[in-house]
Amino acid sequence: MNGQRPPREESADALLTRLGRLTAVARERVEVQQARVELAEALQREMLPARLPQVPGLRAAARYAPARDGLDIGGDWYDGFELGDGTLGFSIGDVQGHDVEAAAFMGQVRMALRAVASTVSDPGEILGRVNDLLVSVDGPLFATCSFLRFDPATNELYSARAGHVGAVWAATGGRGGVAEDVGGLPLGIISGERYPVTRRRWTRPGAYVLLTDGVVEGPSFSIEEGLARVTQLVTAGVGLDPGSLADRVMRVAGRTGHLDDAAVLVLCHEGPAPGGGRP
Repeated sequence: MNGQRPPREESADALLTRLGRLTAVARERVEVQQARVELAEALQREMLPARLPQVPGLRAAARYAPARDGLDIGGDWYDGFELGDGTLGFSIGDVQGHDVEAAAFMGQVRMALRAVASTVSDPGEILGRVNDLLVSVDGPLFATCSFLRFDPATNELYSARAGHVGAVWAATGGRGGVAEDVGGLPLGIISGERYPVTRRRWTRPGAYVLLTDGVVEGPSFSIEEGLARVTQLVTAGVGLDPGSLADRVMRVAGRTGHLDDAAVLVLCHEGPAPGGGRP
């Protein structure tokens, strides 16, 4: 009859069906989250270095965090390795895209940097050769990157960057800032690109922090504000061990509401003698 309520059995069936759908959705979300965690762990275990080189006077640490939502991981990397001439090479970068292809491309770029750095010492030439190699294979992806070479005999740091966010530096005495050195285009866009090299010499204890834009940019605030916050943290944290400083910097990514994955590479130097300012 018109106006009568549906039979109780139909309401119960509808409720059970709705609960079943909600349970399925919840289970799917749990499974996606678990898959994200497992993929992030596999990425860190298999494609990022298990250790970073350490020499007297210089300590290094790094952190990686996947994006907050979905399977958006795989584009960021960090690396550190010893070179045949006694210097150390460090790199950090960010591949366009966040999927299986981006993860594979990240591994290719990282290995290419290592291979070229074994025969070439100049960071700008290293980036240039890797760029030309990537352009020659005509792939659809590109990557931003910073490459550093540290000479423990002279305490000199040579750096070049390919479209990557600037590093953050700090020294004892409360000085710090963003090292916006001149750079070139991201790797893999056009051949023949030049990458200028900046030379620094550590003259006092300090820190040099490389990061990806997922650390400092997100819905909550702009990249400029993110870099300002990291600069404050690094300047206040000079003297901390690099692992603790890396943890502090990575917390900024948690406050940005970052949709991208994030990587941090921290170099802490004891400094040979007082005096000077920037590393």
